[in-house]
Amino acid sequence: YLPKRHEEILGGGSMFWIVKHQLVGRTPILGFGEAEGGRVAIQMEPRLIRVHPNPKRAHQGWRYLEGDAAPRDLGEGGEGAEELPPALLGELAAMGLV
Repeated sequence: YLPKRHEEILGGGSMFWIVKHQLVGRTPILGFGEAEGGRVAIQMEPRLIRVHPNPKRAHQGWRYLEGDAAPRDLGEGGEGAEELPPALLGELAAMGLV
């Protein structure tokens, strides 16, 4: 189904990825299209932007991260952090060091 807030999403929204209870990346959403059986296809950029790891419980369905609730991209003030292995980066983030 088309998300209720789809117009807001098209104004710069992203799909965030949760791995092992950590928000680890985002993929910008470009649009929505029709798929078979009345389903909706989500059109996304073909890249993953790593973000500062942020604890998050797994869930199904749409959740909306408002402004400050969305984790920053790793390129924003985390010099060199994007080269760290994800497990190490998660540990450092849990300690508040990145």
